[in-house]
Formats: sequence, C-alpha cells, structure tokens
Amino acid sequence: MLDLLLKLGAFLVAIIVLVTVHEFGHFWVARRLGVKVLRFSIGFGRPLLTWRRRDDPTEYVIAAIPAGGYVKMLDEREEPVPEAELAQAFNRQKLWIRSAIVVAGPAFNFLFAFLLYWLLFMAGQSGLKPEIGEVAPESIAAEAGFEPGDLVLEVGDRPTPTWSSVWLTTLSEGIGGDDLNIRVQRPDGSEQVHILDGDLLADLEPGQGFLDAIGLQRASPLIPAVIGELIPGEPAAEAGLKVGDWVLQVDGVEIGDWQELIETVQAHPDQVLRLSIQRGAERLMLSIRPRSVEVDGEQSGRIGAGVQFPDELLDEQEVWVSYGPVEAIGQAARRVVDVSVLTLQIVGKMLVGTASVENISSPIGIANAAGQTASYGLSSFVQFLALLSVSLGLINLFPIPVLDGGHLLYFAIEGVIGRPLSDAVQEQGQRIGIALLISLMALAFYVDIARFLS
Repeated sequence: MLDLLLKLGAFLVAIIVLVTVHEFGHFWVARRLGVKVLRFSIGFGRPLLTWRRRDDPTEYVIAAIPAGGYVKMLDEREEPVPEAELAQAFNRQKLWIRSAIVVAGPAFNFLFAFLLYWLLFMAGQSGLKPEIGEVAPESIAAEAGFEPGDLVLEVGDRPTPTWSSVWLTTLSEGIGGDDLNIRVQRPDGSEQVHILDGDLLADLEPGQGFLDAIGLQRASPLIPAVIGELIPGEPAAEAGLKVGDWVLQVDGVEIGDWQELIETVQAHPDQVLRLSIQRGAERLMLSIRPRSVEVDGEQSGRIGAGVQFPDELLDEQEVWVSYGPVEAIGQAARRVVDVSVLTLQIVGKMLVGTASVENISSPIGIANAAGQTASYGLSSFVQFLALLSVSLGLINLFPIPVLDGGHLLYFAIEGVIGRPLSDAVQEQGQRIGIALLISLMALAFYVDIARFLS
C-alpha cells in the first residue's frame, strides 16, 4: 500500500510540475507579446481552486483532473471580443507572434530540463566505475577487441567517467549507424582504441540492454550470497530467511557468490531447494520453493530477496563526478541534446518497425518509474523529472493536430499559402489528431499492462 501511495504521489508531483512549466511557457510569452490571457489552468474538469490577482485579467485555476493543463487566450474564434481589446486577441497577432507563443511551452520544458541537469552536474552524482567484465564470445565487442579489465575512458570524443555515461553515450552515438571509437585503458596502464561496427550497432534494439547486446558487461566483484533485503509474501520470506543470512550451499552444492545463487534459483522454478545457511554462529537448513515467473518467454525461478552489498566493495566500485558552474552548463546542454536526439531516433525506429513498441509508456509505466526513482532518492527523481520534461517537450512538437506541433504545422502552411487554413480543415485535423493520440495511448496502456502481467 505504501509503495502504491509513493508511486501515485511521485507521479502527481511530476505531472503537476511539468505541466505547470509547459503552460507557464505559453502564458509568459503570450503576456510579454501583448496577448490577453483569460485563464491559466493546471488540470482539466471541475475547478477545485480559483483566484485572481489585483489588476490581473487572468483567472488562475487548479482543476480536478491533473492530466494536463491549458492557457486560454482572448480569441475571436472562441467568443466575441470587444473592439477595444481586438489588438490583444491571439488570432489577430502576426504569424511570428503566434508561433512564438505556441513554441514557448515545449521550449520551457527543455529549459527546465537543462536547469535540472545543470544543478545535478554541479551537486555531483555517484556512479559505478566503467570497467569491462565479461565480453561475450563472438559478439560485436569481442570482434572489436575488448577484453575483461578494460577501463572505458572515452566513447567517441566524450569522457565517460561512469558506467551509466558509457551506456548513454554508446547508445546515443551508436544508434545512428556510424562506426564508434571507444578508448580504453588496459590493466597494464596502456591505452587502446576499439572500433565498434556501426552497421551492426544500428541493427540492435535500443534500450537498457544495449551494452549487453554489444557483448559488454560491467566488471562485478564477487559478492557474498548474504541476504540484504526480503520482500514480504515472497518465497524467501515465507521460508524463514532473515536479513544477514549467508547462503553457503544449495542442495549440497557450494555457492561461491551472489550471482551463483541467482543463477541456481532461476534454474529451478517451482522446485524445492534445500539451503544451508550461516546465521550468526548457527548453521541451519531451510527448504524453499522458488516462484515460477515468465522471463523472455521462459519460466524462471524467483525468491524475492536482495543482496547485502559490502561497504568496502561499494567504495571500490563507486565514482563521484561533479562539475563547476561553467563546465556544468556544457554538460547539461549536451545531456538535453543527447536525450532529445536519442528519443527521436528511437521514435523513428519504431515508426519503421526496427525498434519495439515496448519503448513507449502509458501513465502506468510513468507512475511506476516515478515511484521507483523517488524511492532511490532526490537525485534520481530529479533526473527522472528532467528526462520526462524533455520527452514532454518533444512530444508536443510532433506535427499532430491538437499538439503544439500541429499548430506550428498549420502556421507553416499559412506562411506558404499566405492565409490561414479554413476552420473546417482545422477541425478535421483536430479529429484526426485526437484519434491518433487515443490510439497511441491505447497502445501504451496495452504495452504497460502486458509488461506488468509478465
């Protein structure tokens, strides 16, 4: 129940913040360019709270459905406008003014993401050392000459101080199909450049498993099979395991580390296993039946337990990265560009059928991600907000009627033919746009529900 409340609360905070930023962009630019704003609403439906400021013509509203918002401007197409206020009507403005007002919403989302990334880069973030562990035989990485122990220094011409930066940079630089140079430091201190084949990279599914698909895994120290977390109601908790228990054997076979325990459990779905554990000075025997779950179309065992990561190992693997205020500007700008380009590339691949539709998410998936990142801490949640803000800005620029990009498309056509499109044509476009958005949302819900059930 607490987990559900955390996800719901984090989701509402994310949506309200990002919608407010987006609509404030429209509002602020409209006011600065002389257009009268009648209402600034966060949410749709029945108003829960309304107020006005002295000598301010705008009504501010917080509405019941926090799924978006809107800025209502004076417009002759919606209601009669007094002659004295015609100069402040949106529809009477020059084309560039109307375009600036429309593009301001997405622009503010990008600026907000830039500000969040700038703060994060200055505050500093921890990450994992980008050291290569296993290199899959006959993989793209193996063909390029990668070996265990290689420390990744640069991808392309960009430094990669953490494993997450290796993933993001490799994905954003490699998804386009160009050969990719990766400079590494060998265990003996020498440096070497490996070249990943761009044609092979372009065929890979973009996403979290991109480095795995290349054949690269991060070096992981041997972690003792000590229980650090138990999920209530799962087999490990039901069997009587406790935090701090050290699993020594499974069915009489020695367990060397946590990874061996994971692999053993996964290989025995719905089968009784006998565990030999060390609990303090005691040695105990427990029986456990891993729950069977479907993973990639196959049954896999799961017991609902997490590892206790030794502090000294964490210190060896952790890297702290921070930048000064000026340097952080460049880093933040580059991150916004990377996320934007990567998102567009993935969308393009989905449209031509070379990327899975599982890359899209409905509010269910967004709420789940919001709750997870919030549970990890403020820094993770702020990163999630920045990523979502970029996505919101990009989506609104798509040339689909009802979105900001659709209005910009109308304005572009107006600029070419010298007059606005007829109301009938625009209304038909609105219907098509709504149908497209409903279809996309239905697909996103289907993907998230299927992901949840599996």
